[in-house]
This record gives sequence, C-alpha cells and structure tokens, in this order.
Amino acid sequence: MNQIKRIPKHIGIIPDGNRRWAKQNNYEKHEGYSHGILPGFKLYELMLEYGIKEATFYGFTQDNTKRPKIETESFVKAAVEAVNTLANKDANLLVIGNTASKVFPEELKKYANRRVNFGRGLININFLVNYDWNWDLLHAFVAKDLPKTKKVNLHHHIASSDISRIDLIIRWGGRRRLSGFLPVQSVYADYYFVDDYWPDFKEEHFIDALNWYQTTDRTLGG
Repeated sequence: MNQIKRIPKHIGIIPDGNRRWAKQNNYEKHEGYSHGILPGFKLYELMLEYGIKEATFYGFTQDNTKRPKIETESFVKAAVEAVNTLANKDANLLVIGNTASKVFPEELKKYANRRVNFGRGLININFLVNYDWNWDLLHAFVAKDLPKTKKVNLHHHIASSDISRIDLIIRWGGRRRLSGFLPVQSVYADYYFVDDYWPDFKEEHFIDALNWYQTTDRTLGG
C-alpha cells in the first residue's frame, strides 16, 4: 500500500459514464449499468485498505428516471443488486432517497433512511437512490422545529442529515460537475475528476486521487 499520510474521512463517489461505456463497447445503453457493480466493490476493498471511514455512492437521481423505461429498470436493478451484494460484506449501509416515489425499489425500503449494520461494520456506506437535491433540502424548509435564531445549521434538518460532511469527491466519466450530489455536505469538498468511464475503473484512479488530495489546502474557509 502506498504511504499516504493524509486520508480523507469521507469520500463521495460519482460513478458516471456507464451508458457511454456501453456504446463504446458495442452494448445497448441500458447494459452499461450492470457493468458498474463490480468496480464499486473493487473500490470498496481499496477504501477498507486505506482506512476510509465513510463513502457515499451516487446510485441514481429522480432526474435519471426520466430516461427510457428500459434504462430506468436497468439502473434500479443494478442498485438492488449492489445492495444485496453489500449485505454480505462488512459495512454500515444507509440508503437515502425519496421512498414515496413509485420508482424507489421496494427491496431497498427496509434500508431507507436508517443505518443497517452488515458483518463487522468496517465502513459507513451511503447509497443515494432516487435522490434529488431539491427534495433533500426541502426537508429543512418544512421542518417545524427550526430554531428561531438568525443562524440555523441546515445540515441538521435536511433529509440526508445522517450523512457527514464530505472531504473528497471523485467523479468518473469526464464530466466536471456535481449533478446535484449532496450540496450541503459537499460545500467544502475537494473535487477530483477521472476521464475514464466508471466501468473501466482502475486502482490507479483511486490512488491518484488520494495522492492529489495530499496537495490540497484544507482550510475550510478559515
């Protein structure tokens, strides 16, 4: 293992490029999602090796569900398969997303909005399923117990309040944007972008991101 001294406590993962990978490799677009499951568990093993305490994976968003039905069914199926596989690992799972929607998979409701322990619970894994940043933040604005002071800790009142502040976000697929990924927790995160598509995940992507993180200035605005 590389000697990396400064390890981010919480890493956000945006596994983009599944459809473009599928097209490049002569698959139908919807077939790309299933090829994104194994890379997630390769990364899971690496995060355990490097002592990462928490990781949040972008599963799918409410906007994603506007895609053709066959694609929606495919990424929902992939999300369920990923969680079922994680159930045999050593992690504490928290699924965050709008369970009131018909698209939210029934199989994952038992994990929604509460942390469930699997095995030895070596890492907290958060999985965003049918997530929408507007839905997340709206919980704070409709909260009845907001303090009557000028300064409010918004984090305490959003739907994803059980997810901690993120130190480093890694996005695959070449896009340079967050796409609504946990806006409150990401406010002081550093962003690292990988041009390769997510199904082409390599260990070097993660190691390079950690090495780059050593060079960042973590003042948190101070």
